[in-house]
Amino acid sequence: MQSLLSALKWIVGILLVLVLIFGGLGVFLYPQIREMVDQARLGESGMKVRLETAERGRLVRTVSAPGTLEPRRKVSISARVAAQVESLPFREGDTVQAGEIVVRLDDRELKASLDSAEAQLRGDEARLEGAQATYVNAVAEWERLQSLFDSKDVSRSALDQAESDRRGQESNLNAARENIEVSRARVTQARENLRYATITSPISGRVTKLNTEEGEIAVTGTMNNPGTVIMEIADLSEMLVKASVSELDIARVEVGQTARVYINAFPDDIFEGTVRQIALQHTMDRDGSKYYETEILLHLSGDRTLRSGLSANVDIEIETVEGVIMAPSQAVIDIRVDELPSDIAASPEVDRDKTFARVIYKMVNGRAVATPVRIGSSDLTHTAILSGIDDTDEIVTGPWSALQRIKHNDAIRRQSDADKSDTAPADADATADSMASGENDEAAERPAASEETEASSGDDSDEEAAVAQSDTGTAS
Repeated sequence: MQSLLSALKWIVGILLVLVLIFGGLGVFLYPQIREMVDQARLGESGMKVRLETAERGRLVRTVSAPGTLEPRRKVSISARVAAQVESLPFREGDTVQAGEIVVRLDDRELKASLDSAEAQLRGDEARLEGAQATYVNAVAEWERLQSLFDSKDVSRSALDQAESDRRGQESNLNAARENIEVSRARVTQARENLRYATITSPISGRVTKLNTEEGEIAVTGTMNNPGTVIMEIADLSEMLVKASVSELDIARVEVGQTARVYINAFPDDIFEGTVRQIALQHTMDRDGSKYYETEILLHLSGDRTLRSGLSANVDIEIETVEGVIMAPSQAVIDIRVDELPSDIAASPEVDRDKTFARVIYKMVNGRAVATPVRIGSSDLTHTAILSGIDDTDEIVTGPWSALQRIKHNDAIRRQSDADKSDTAPADADATADSMASGENDEAAERPAASEETEASSGDDSDEEAAVAQSDTGTAS
């Protein structure tokens, strides 16, 4: 009896495992099974595909880069004399006008230093007057003895002594004059130091950082030493993004280009900007990659205020094509030239010297017609079609599973909304994979992608495929 129960438990367990396995497979394969059943039931009505009418529009190629928001103008306020902070009229976040006092330092010692310097100057001035009088007397005595010496009334030694006294007093007078200059310089410096005890804002803006409190000692130094900065003031009315553009993309970025800015703190908003400055020297990132700091000036409207330090991403528009026929990028398929029917392979859009041809499937009388095309720029969402189709053609744009299986002259029909909801998740995943790689499965077998890509001018482009992978953008 015990062995029978044990055997039943094993059987039940195995059945449960099988149910779970086949149930999971059924859920996973349901869309494919349903499509196969529908096709078998509908017979010649055709494969269900998503159709779109080719349209003309505006295609924009962009270069993307991360960045950080910073004010265009900001200043760090530091003390130029060491003194105790007596007053801070403004707190962090307050608005400041240019010329307003933002820091007051204790100036008692500075006033005492000024008084001492002025007293020293007055003493030196008095000593200068005495030295001048003594010098005048020495000159007069020397001139008197010179006359007496000429008349043989005094000796040479007396005249020499008078000459020595005159020179000595002249030296004392010059020294007194030098002391006056030194004392005056000390007074000037003391007055400047006293003036430094009152710090005003050089710009209008807001206090973005306050590092010191009243009663602390302000330390002198340079802006390179963060410990010496009392506060930071920034003009938040003009903001820019300092973006890190990869060295692979920097050659296509120019001053004056338009940029779209996406700020993480405002996910529903898109900000406009203009490239203002591009660094000439690269910066090395932590991972060893090189980037060039690029400044994008934001065009802010109204009284909107953005905070300094916010993370952002920028799309710099490097090329704009107007009025071009566009197709979803996944609708452009690479097919081996030797697999195309002879009449289609003879199309001028097919380069017989190459292994692959770019093809879009059009719907003509319920059939999929492979149509070779020449492509131009791509923004990874849409691709410009230079020739091969018209803006009135209905083209097959999905789902991805259908694009993988479709052949020339296959019967096709428009996918219903219900069918779209069944295939949308798998189609979206496949589209994302396709755009991440920039190539479909068949194209992966061909040689370098740059050998197969055609530029918008009609000539072969060696960098189109690389551009398609690194650029992002929008089409409208």
